[in-house]
Amino acid sequence: MRPHLPDLVDTMVEGVLRNVPEYARPDDPVYTDVIRGAVAQGMGHFVQMIADPDTPWQEVHQVFFDIGYGEAVEGRSLEHLQNALRVASRTAWRYLSREAERLKKPRELAIALTEVNFAYLDLLASAAAQGYARAREKAAGEREQRRGRLLSLLLSHPPAPREIVVEQAGLAGWALPERIAVIVLDPRPGSGGEGPAGLPPFLLSGVDRGRPCLVMPDPDRPGGADRLTATVSGWTGAIGPSVPLEEAGVSLHWAHRALDLMAAGRLGAAADPAGAAPGRLVRADHHLPELLLQEGWTLAEATAQRRLAPLTELGPHRGGRLAMTLLECLKHGFNATDAAEALCVHPQTVRYRLAQLHDLFDYDIEDPALRLELMLLLPVWLRDAGDGEQ
Repeated sequence: MRPHLPDLVDTMVEGVLRNVPEYARPDDPVYTDVIRGAVAQGMGHFVQMIADPDTPWQEVHQVFFDIGYGEAVEGRSLEHLQNALRVASRTAWRYLSREAERLKKPRELAIALTEVNFAYLDLLASAAAQGYARAREKAAGEREQRRGRLLSLLLSHPPAPREIVVEQAGLAGWALPERIAVIVLDPRPGSGGEGPAGLPPFLLSGVDRGRPCLVMPDPDRPGGADRLTATVSGWTGAIGPSVPLEEAGVSLHWAHRALDLMAAGRLGAAADPAGAAPGRLVRADHHLPELLLQEGWTLAEATAQRRLAPLTELGPHRGGRLAMTLLECLKHGFNATDAAEALCVHPQTVRYRLAQLHDLFDYDIEDPALRLELMLLLPVWLRDAGDGEQ
C-alpha cells in the first residue's frame, strides 16, 4: 500500500475540495496544504497500523483534535468535517479496492480493508469531536458565541449586509465602530489555533486560515495599536490597515500578506526596524512597497535584471554603491546634499556617482515618469545582486 500513498492522498484531497465547498479555497494554498498534510498523516498512520497494530497514534489524534478544535473556534459545526472524512474514506476505499482487484488480491482483503478503514474513520472523528468539545467548553457562554458569529460576519467575503451586522453586534454587546483594523497572529504549536488569553472586551477574536485574528475598533485613536502591547506580548503578528467597518476583509487580507512576508524573511526593516523580530507586531501600511511587490515579485525581478543591467555588469560592490546612491537621490529629489547625508558621504561623491549613472543608462534616470518604477526596482535589484553592504 505504501507506494500508492502519494497518488491516493492527491485523489483524496481532490475529492474533499470538490465535494465539500466549505473547504475549497483556491486562493489560499496554505489552507489546501493543511488539508493535504492532515490527509497524508492520517493515511500514513493507517498503513503503519496495519503493519504494526501497536503503533502509537497520539500524534495523529492531536492533529485531528486540533482540526475539531479549529472548527469550533471558527464557528462551524462538525458537519463539514464529517462530510470531508466520509468523502476521503470513500475515495480511499474505491482506490484500494481497484488496486486490490488489479493486483488479483483476494476479495476478502478488500472487505477487510473496508472494515478497518471505517473503524479508523471512527477514531479520527472521535478525536475531532473531542477537540470540538474542548473548544466549546472553553467558550464563555452564549455572548462569546455571538461575538464569534459577529467576527465571521465582519470578515466574510463578500461583506455581510449592514443590517445583519448591526443586529448581531447588538446581540453580542459590541459597539460598532466607524473604522477597524484586523490583527493576524502567528499560531503557537499545540494551541489549537487559539490566540492570546485574557483579551480586553473591546477586541473581537477568532481564527482565520488557521491563524488567530483580532478585530480592533477605532485603531486611529491616540494610542491605537499600543493598547495591544501587553495583550499580545511575545506574539508575532501583523496589523492590517485601518479601514471602514464594511471593508474589514481588506485589512484582513493585508495583515495575512504582511505575516506571510515575515515568515518568508522578505519584510524589510527600513520602515519598522523592529518589525521582523519574533514576538513583535508589524504594521502592514509601513511596508507598502514590499507588499505591493509580493503580488508580482517575479515580474519585478525580471524587470530589474533588464532595466538595471548596467549595474549588474559593474559587479555587486561597485554596482551596489551606485544603486544605493541612485535610490537615495530618487528619495531626495536628486538633492545631492540630502542624499549625501543619508549615505554618510560627501555631496561631491554623490555628484560624481550621479555623473557615472547618467553615463551608464540609455534613458534619463531623472525622468519623473520613471521615478516610481526605479524606486520599486532598485530595492529588488539590491536584494538579489547587492554585496550585502547596504
